[in-house]
Formats: sequence, structure tokens, C-alpha cells
Amino acid sequence: MKKIVLKIDGMTCSACSSGLEKYLNKQNGIISANVNLVLSIATIEYDSINIKRIESYIDEAGFKSLGEFKGIDDIDIDKSDKTKLIILGLFIIFIMYASMGYMVNLPLIPLINHHNPIILSSLMFLSTLIFLIYGYDILKSGIKNLIHKMPNMDTLVMFSVVFSFLYSIYGYINIINGHYEYLHNLYFESTCMVLYFIKLGRYIENISKDKTKDAIKKLVTITPQSAYLIINGEEKQVSIDEVKVDDVLICRTGEKIAVDGIVVSGKSYVDESFITGESKPVIKEKDSKVIAGSIMYDGVIEYRAKKIGKESTISEIVKLVVEATNTKSKIQKLADRISGYFVPTIILIAILTFIIQIIISVPLNDALTHMVTILVVACPCALGLAVPLVVVVSNGLCASKGLFLKSGETLEKARNIDTIIFDKTGTLTYGKLNIFKVFNYSEYKDDILLNIVANLESNSLHPISTAFKVNKKLKVSNFKTLNGIGIYGECDNKKYYLGNDKILAQLKIRNNYKKDYCYLVDNGCSIIYVIEDNEVIALIGVRDVIRDDMVNIIKKFNDNNIEVIMLTGDNKDTAKEIASELGIKKVIANVLPKEKASHIKDLIDKGKKVIMVGDGINDAPALVNATIGVSINDGTDVAMDSADVILMNNDMNNILDLIDISKKSYRVIKQNLFWAFIYNLCMIPIAIGLFSSYGITMNPMFGSIAMIFSSLTVVLNSLRFGRVKK
Repeated sequence: MKKIVLKIDGMTCSACSSGLEKYLNKQNGIISANVNLVLSIATIEYDSINIKRIESYIDEAGFKSLGEFKGIDDIDIDKSDKTKLIILGLFIIFIMYASMGYMVNLPLIPLINHHNPIILSSLMFLSTLIFLIYGYDILKSGIKNLIHKMPNMDTLVMFSVVFSFLYSIYGYINIINGHYEYLHNLYFESTCMVLYFIKLGRYIENISKDKTKDAIKKLVTITPQSAYLIINGEEKQVSIDEVKVDDVLICRTGEKIAVDGIVVSGKSYVDESFITGESKPVIKEKDSKVIAGSIMYDGVIEYRAKKIGKESTISEIVKLVVEATNTKSKIQKLADRISGYFVPTIILIAILTFIIQIIISVPLNDALTHMVTILVVACPCALGLAVPLVVVVSNGLCASKGLFLKSGETLEKARNIDTIIFDKTGTLTYGKLNIFKVFNYSEYKDDILLNIVANLESNSLHPISTAFKVNKKLKVSNFKTLNGIGIYGECDNKKYYLGNDKILAQLKIRNNYKKDYCYLVDNGCSIIYVIEDNEVIALIGVRDVIRDDMVNIIKKFNDNNIEVIMLTGDNKDTAKEIASELGIKKVIANVLPKEKASHIKDLIDKGKKVIMVGDGINDAPALVNATIGVSINDGTDVAMDSADVILMNNDMNNILDLIDISKKSYRVIKQNLFWAFIYNLCMIPIAIGLFSSYGITMNPMFGSIAMIFSSLTVVLNSLRFGRVKK
């Protein structure tokens, strides 16, 4: 299975995006397709076809592929668009003045007034032709989407423009033939106004929608365009595209790191806040990892390029954020489904209104006005933008705080979280363990014993292995990981087991060292039994440091009525000691990886909504089973792959931010949906003419203006959410 993200041109409303999505999902060779209206992209999974075939499907559906999506670019707003809008806006004012100025006793324009109906109607006819050319793209899109059985907003506009124009042509012919009373039955100015206001609305909407992507776009523009490469001891400035993996680069005070890499020499404080949300500068020295876009505070470092182009941290994060905005939550899928039925329903209502009003002897002129106004005033755009705009803003806010979501559904789930489960080592603590105490029962000297242990642990991915440093390399063979228990390996023809107290039960070894064990537990140590040829030769206590501010963070979770649980493979006594310091009341210890997953499943079966926070490979099953899995940034790749959220700055406060953003975003989504629905519920009956007996009426011109305000209300409300959070 392959995957590609394509940039799509020609989508104007949710009916477009949902229609294209449905069409693509029906095609042979396409496994799944998700279309994002706000970002104008389609994420497509496929197998037995090529990209050209996929692009041909898009073309068949009435849209155009602009090639593979590279990054979040500004929506192109050509200066000529602005100029055309200004010129045609002035022209619209002139037409309205000429055709309707006499109604409010304005001075008449010589020759071009209602006293000269042929001249006035001819000018209006020619003006309409200009506006039809100006709005040709809307008319073309409307017809094309109708042919492909995917009617959209443009289809509604196309129908309203065509009907009003044809009826006006009929009136114009009668005026030419001397029937001047038809001057009052012309809709040329309404046709011009509808096309103009639709164009104006989309111009403003595009500017506003583009602002919803600001936080994401900052990630794209953060990396420099050039770098200083060291070649044969000399510096050379090159473009970022010329840098290759393993090239050595140099960076000085005030400059940006060009690519992801590893420091080979030098030392400097670096600002990584753009990616982690952490405002404090981070020290970088030999063997430290550096991220493209980081700003050097002081000094000079040389670093070796490791990740470039699409493999860089920034590219991966942009990809994550884009995919998260492109996956649809349940509420967005519902809104899309409603939008898909909306346009055909409006067309049906408009046609039925016209037919019924003709049957009940409503004048043809009024019946046509009502039909055209219904087509213009109905707004699927507001309904279609209600959810995706907020999702884009929310993901941008999360990204600015160092929270990277892999799915749009994560944002939907987070607002209901009532339980949070933390792994201990590397999550509640830093995972940078140190040896606290060694009880050596063997004939080996401490340094020799610890070197054997270090060589065995060097093959392990568990955080405990970081406490041991190899002094002299030894050959380790037949190494095995015993999940939730420890490790096994052979060294110098001897068999070694390292692990927790469960390993004693498995090997049926009696524990004769309970006093030493209790001493280490009382000091908050994680304990390793060292077993050589089925005999305990040492007991080693390693101790970790609790993460900064973790006590306050746990209190915040409790204050928000979120139950906090520690779930660890460490022994019960040590876990309780750490939990007591943190203020965690519930502890589940001595659990295997699969048991962690089972505990989470049991909680979910009881109706709990659970976040699991972990960092190690042994946390992967639990992360997958949780409602939301959160992996800290210095966790293993497997844990990150299993998680729904990556916490780049390792600040657990940001999990509360995620829940808060989720709750507020869904409040804004509900507001947007309310305004979108209430607008249509109010405007369509007025457009039908149900309240005309009370003097409440609407014509197509005001209908198009009202439709614009409906879309802008949703856009501006979504932007307001972004500003409030910042």
C-alpha cells in the first residue's frame, strides 16, 4: 500500500470536498481517500494504480490536482484580484445608481436612466456580460459538478445566475420591441451583484482561512535556506538542498541550525522553543542532537548532518499536523454528510417553490425572484467550514505548545478524559538513573562486577540500562529480553540473568537478601538482581530523579477531577515510595507489558476515558489500548509510533492544555454549527416568501450578501478561538 497527499484546485465548499472524497473512494485501486477543504488537499492510500491515474480520477470529478503537497503555502491571492474587485465594485455602484437611483430621488444620470429604457437596459445587458466573464470560473465549476452528480455551492450560484439572466434576456427583448414596462422585470443588476459578492466573499474568506494556518506555517518557514559546510577544513556557504547526510556544518552565535544532526565539537546554548514550546535554552555539546531551525545563543558548534529534507524533524512534524487535520472526527463526518445532502435539497426546494407559486397564481416575476433568492441565500459553506477550520486552528495551537497529534479523532476524544495513567521510569521521572548502592555477594571486585552488568545492559532498551557505563568491552552472546522481568545473556562462558524480584520466582531461587532489598526500597530505588549460573551474586539499587514540577502537575490533574494512576513494572514498594512523593494515590506495580495493556482495557470496559503516558518499548501495547496514548519526546521510536500524541517538550502540563484545547474547540464547533444551521433555518423561509405578508422579503442581491456574512461568521469565530488561546 502506498500513500500520497495531493494539492487540489477548484474546491469552494464542503459539498466539493465531500463529493470528491466519495468519488475517489469508489474508484478501483484506491483504498481510502480523505479530502481536506481548509488545506485544499487529498490524502490518498492506493495500491494497484499510479499517481497519474489518481489525478485523472480527480479531473473526472471536476477538480484539478496541483501535484504532491509539499507544505502549507499561503493561498494565492493575486493583486490583480484585488484590483478587479475595486474596479468592478465601482462599476456595480454605477449600475445600481443608474437603475435604482430614481427610487430614492437621487439626481438622474443624463441618458442613462429609466426615461431611456432601451439605453439603460442595453447598458445593464452589456454589464452583465462583463460580470459573466468575470464569474466564469464559478459558472464552469457549477455546471461541471452538476454533470458529475456532485452539486456544490457553485451549482446553486450557477442556477440562480442562469435563471435570472435568461428571464432578463426575455424582458430585454420585449423592451427592444417597445414594451417598456418590462424594465421593472430585469434582473441584470442582481446577476452582477450575486457574482460580485460571491467573488468578494471568497476573497475575504481566503484571507481569513489562511490565518487559521499561521501556527502550522511557522513550522515550514523556521528552517534557514542556506548552511555553512566544512569542506577540507574550509567553510563554504551552500543552499540547504546541497547538504547531504554526514556532511559537517558549522553554526555560530545568532544563526540557525540548518539540518537535524549531532554535535561533533563545540558547546552552546540553543533555543528550541519553536518546536518544543520550552522557553529555556538547552545546552548542546559533543554527541548532543540538534534540530533544524534552532537558534544559537552563544559560541560555535560543528555538527554532522543526520536528517535532511523529508526526514527532518520539522518535515515529520508538518506531516503529522497535516495528517491530523485531514483525519475526520465523528462530528466532522456528520457535518460532511449533511453538507452532501444540503445542495440537492436546496435545488429541490427552489424548484418546488417556483412550481407551487406558479400553481397558486403568484406572479411569474415574484416566483422567479423567490427561486433565485433561495439558490443564492442557502449556504453550505458555513456548514462545511464549521468543523475543519477549528480543527486546523486547534492543531496549530497544539503544535505551538509542543503537542503533536497524529489524528483528528484525538482532539475529539481528549475533552472526555477522566483518567490518566503514568509509567514511572522515564515518564514521572527523568529516566536518567544512577547507581545508588551495590550489595556485592560475589568474589568479583565492584568495578569488574559492574562492567559485566554494563556489558549485558548495553544490549537492552530499558531505561535502567542507562545507569551503567561500559569500561571494558566484553563479548555478550545469546542475549534475550524477558518482558517485564529482566534480561538474559552469556559472557565469558557464564550465564547471567539481570532483573526484578520476579526473576527469582521464574528461576526458583530463594531470596536470602530481604534486608538489603528493604534498604534499597526504603530509599526509593529500582532493584536489579544479578544472577550468575543460577546464584544471586549481587543486588544493585538504581535511583531516578522525579521530573521538575511533577508534584504540582499531579495536583492539577486531581483538581480537574482526573484520576491519576501509576502503572509500572517496578516493584510495589519502590513504586509506592515515588507515588507518595508525587501525591499519587493509586499504584499498580509489578506488571508485565501485556498486563499494562490489560489494566487499561479493564478501565475502558468500565467506561473510563484513559490517557496513557509512557516512554519505553514496554509501554507500546498500553499506549495502543488507551483512549489516547501519549509518548514523551525522549522515548523510543516504537513508543512514539504507538502513541496518538507526541509530547515534544516532555512537559506534562501540556496534557492539560490538550484537554483544555479539546473542550474549547468543541465549544466553538458547536457555536459554528449553531450559526450555520440557524442562518439557513431563518433565511430560506424568508427567501421562499413565507413572511412577505408581514413585509419581510429578500431579493437575490441581499441574499448573496447574507450568505457571505454567514461564512464569515464561522471563519471569524474560529479565528477568535485561536486568538483567545494564544
